[in-house]
Amino acid sequence: MSVSWSLKHGTQIPSAPKISGSKMIDPVSALAAVQSAVALIKKASKTVDDVASLGPMIGKYFEAKHTATAAVAQAKRKGGSSMGKAIEIELALKAQRDFEQELQNLFFSTNNMDVWQSIKKRASDMDAANAEQMQKDAVAEARRKRREQELNEIILGVGIAIVAGIFLAWAAYEAITFCSAAVCGR
Repeated sequence: MSVSWSLKHGTQIPSAPKISGSKMIDPVSALAAVQSAVALIKKASKTVDDVASLGPMIGKYFEAKHTATAAVAQAKRKGGSSMGKAIEIELALKAQRDFEQELQNLFFSTNNMDVWQSIKKRASDMDAANAEQMQKDAVAEARRKRREQELNEIILGVGIAIVAGIFLAWAAYEAITFCSAAVCGR
């Protein structure tokens, strides 16, 4: 089986909605993409002899899972019912854990335990690299904000100094003008 399995059987490999920037996506549609990927993998796994053929679909599942997790987290930050969000998150996470256990069993039953372990190791390594990159990005963003704040303070200080200088120059001019007309200090 290959990616063409989905075309032969009239089923498309689902793709998760994309999250770009601060654009909010609907967690329900993101979770639906995950469920669609799960259903497709379950259907395809019954007709294949080699789990390697499921690779593209499994990849789409994990992509959809990542997008759904991000969408739920984004929705949670936005606010709303805490109980509703908690139920939604926990049910989705349980369904994903159950499916991943089924997926692991599929690899084990076809004597591909080493492949599953390699997949888990690679995913763990990639998660660690992503976490490290996110930390570096957060440090860089904090540094950028600090520099921007310092620049704003410098601009404000220079502006105040210029205004004070203009005021002092005007006061000196007025004092000199007044003293020359009134003959001060003689």
